[in-house]
Amino acid sequence: MSGSQNKAAPQNNGGSPVKIEMRRVDADEAGMRLDRWFKENFPELGFGRLQKLLRTKQVRVDGKRAESSTRLEKGQEVRIPPLGVELAADDRKNARPRPRKLVDSDREAIEQMMLFEDAHVMVLNKPAGLAVQGGSGLTRHVDGMLDAFTNQKGDKPRLVHRLDRETSGILLVAKTRRAAQELTKAFRHRNTRKIYWAMVAGVPKPRQGRISTYLARDEGEERMRVACHGDDEAQHAVSLYNVVEQSGQKLSWVSLKPVTGRTHQLRAHAAHIGCPIVGDPKYFNIKNWELPGGIQNKLHLLARRIMIPHPSGNGVIDVSAPLPSHMQQTWNLLGMDVKDYDPDINEPE
Repeated sequence: MSGSQNKAAPQNNGGSPVKIEMRRVDADEAGMRLDRWFKENFPELGFGRLQKLLRTKQVRVDGKRAESSTRLEKGQEVRIPPLGVELAADDRKNARPRPRKLVDSDREAIEQMMLFEDAHVMVLNKPAGLAVQGGSGLTRHVDGMLDAFTNQKGDKPRLVHRLDRETSGILLVAKTRRAAQELTKAFRHRNTRKIYWAMVAGVPKPRQGRISTYLARDEGEERMRVACHGDDEAQHAVSLYNVVEQSGQKLSWVSLKPVTGRTHQLRAHAAHIGCPIVGDPKYFNIKNWELPGGIQNKLHLLARRIMIPHPSGNGVIDVSAPLPSHMQQTWNLLGMDVKDYDPDINEPE
């Protein structure tokens, strides 16, 4: 930590507080996600354990309940419970040095995902089914695989945003702390354009539109629900969409742009307008709807393209990801061609 004014707390042998600690957010930590802040300051605390602490309201920010995606502000106080008794055996196990063979395997896997790389950033094409961060029962995830790129100073590439486990496509990774700060700032100030492609049931009406709701986590469920303004933990969520092409009234290829960045936002919004994303195990809500023959029952959502100012201050990062195999199969069956997509016409505005 840098020189923040934190209330002292005794430490155990692992470096974790053994009683409640209040720690103040520094200026260089402003804009950080809460889960990333914990990863930086308490690397021995696993993601799954952090989620448990958040669910049970043991971690708070300025006295209020927080989520892993909560963005921190300079001067805020984070309540840290006694982590020493919360560390699970698997967290300690994961903290041990990994065998060289596994490290090499992770490095190779990340390199195969690479769409763009320079001294500041990596842009990965994350496959569907691979989690971005660890959780209950997960042994392999992007954040853990990035350990293979840890340099001699002990620094490793940092995630600056997330994708759902079932979603494939563009994932941006910062290779330096400064790059992470600049990219996080760009996300926070919405200087980023993210385009997603989806295959949805039905045809949205109107064909181009704006979806604005409040979203809150379903109590006891790993999904979001449309909430009312003022509901506990409800956050405003805005998405733009445009129908690119349709197959009769059964299916539509839709281009989506999240204006805000809430958990499961596009998936919840698509279901909200009556056109859920094909293969969505959490949000597909049309009864007796039959999947057309030849189409795989997998989530048809791709983080297609990202445009963001380069963290060096020079130029713009503009990278696109190809359709994953299950989506390419659907496009082929429906006679749709990615070359027919015109950004000037089809990108939601």
